[in-house]
Order: sequence, then structure tokens, then C-alpha cells
Amino acid sequence: MLFPSIVYGPIHSRRLGVSLGINLMPTDAKLCTFDCVYCECGWNQPVSHPILPTRQQVREALASHLSPNSPIASSPQIDVITFSGNGEPTMHPDFLGIIQDTCALRDQYCPNANVSVLSNSTQLGQSEVREALRLCDNRILKLDSAIDATMRLIDKPVNPHLTVAQVMEWLQQFDGDFTLQTCFLRGNYHGQVIDNTTSEELAAWYQAVEILHPKQVMIYVIDRATPLQTLEKIPAEQMQAIAKPLLDKGIEVIISV
Repeated sequence: MLFPSIVYGPIHSRRLGVSLGINLMPTDAKLCTFDCVYCECGWNQPVSHPILPTRQQVREALASHLSPNSPIASSPQIDVITFSGNGEPTMHPDFLGIIQDTCALRDQYCPNANVSVLSNSTQLGQSEVREALRLCDNRILKLDSAIDATMRLIDKPVNPHLTVAQVMEWLQQFDGDFTLQTCFLRGNYHGQVIDNTTSEELAAWYQAVEILHPKQVMIYVIDRATPLQTLEKIPAEQMQAIAKPLLDKGIEVIISV
């Protein structure tokens, strides 16, 4: 499912509450540095000349939705303005400026709302992306596996040379001031077993969490249609068991099942 506009919602998010979404990618195709097997937007499609919304278009669309005359003004109060959409939002060349505009509009129209970014962490090596994320209230950054082979199997990075070590290095630059998000799942892909809940996987993931010491950990299961049909939803009891060692250490964990 693709989001057909720059601004969409508000929708009720399992993880964030009442969320007004912002899509910085094309409205007719997914554009991402990952091609995750569980992505609700489907597989990446070849796009020769992707059309991204301009900074001005994003600002005007958001202002229109947030103004007192907007139809959503009578909707439930917005908890969060969330950058997600049809791919990786931090790929946008004006990401920093768009975040600056969004924070200003939030302050003007809905000062109690948070500004959040859901990111796959692949662009964190860029200083402007890190600067933009530091302006946000919630930096929700992905690490689906702490083992390279599994990360490549689940997330299918466009850059075949991307490693967990690189992502860890970039994440550490936030000194724990972020939410680490992980999707747990099982299935198979062209005969290869997908399972980031094994004892080996969890041992590596727990070690990564200890190194990164994020202020919060968000773990979740697949909830919508996925491009790979063989995926299984992890039972709620197992998700609770995965969270328990972190909870026992006093780490805040949000579980979405």
C-alpha cells in the first residue's frame, strides 16, 4: 500500500498514538535504501526519474492540514507528526530544511505534538541527517538484526556493502538519545530461513542494545500485508519473553503486537 499524498491521516499508530503522517517520497512508487521483506509499501520498483515533493510543497501541505480551517481541526488531537511514507524519509535532499519547517509549524499550530522520524538508519552517516534528527522529539531508528547475514536477508539493503558495524557506529553518535526499533519475524525467502528470534540472534541483539544504550526500545511484529507471503507473526508471549531481559535491566520497552 502506497501513501497517495504528502500529508496523510491522522491515523492511529500502534506505537505513537494519533499520528499525522508526512511522506517525502514519490506518491506513486516506493523509494528506499532498504527493500524489507515485511514492508507494507511492497517491494522497491525501478524509478528512473523519481519526483519528490519540494520543501515548499511539504511546508504548504502541512500548514494546510494544521491550520484551524482544516477538516482535521475537529479530529482527535494530534499526538505526533510522523515522517514515514513510501520509503526512507532521510533520503530527501532537503530533509534538514523540511524538519526545521515542520518544527516551526508544530510550534505554531499544535505545540503539544511531537515530531518523530521513522528511519532505517542507513543515512545516519550524513551530518545533515543527524542534525535534522536531533531537532526531532523522537528519533526512531531501525536495527532488525545485529548479524550481517540476517540484516541483509530481512532488510535487503540497496547498498550490498552495508554492515551492522557501520550502522552501529552511526547510531552511537546519538549517545543513546533515540528509540531503537526492531521488527521480529519468521519465514523463508527463496529457500532461506528468516528468523531473528533464535538464541544466536537475540544474544547479538541484546549485546547491541547494551552497546547503544538507547533511551527506549520499540519491538513489534508484522501487522499488515507484506510483499513476502511466507512471513509469520511472532506470538505476543514470545515478544514479552524477548523484552523481559531488557525490562529486568530497567530499559523501557514498547511492545506492539
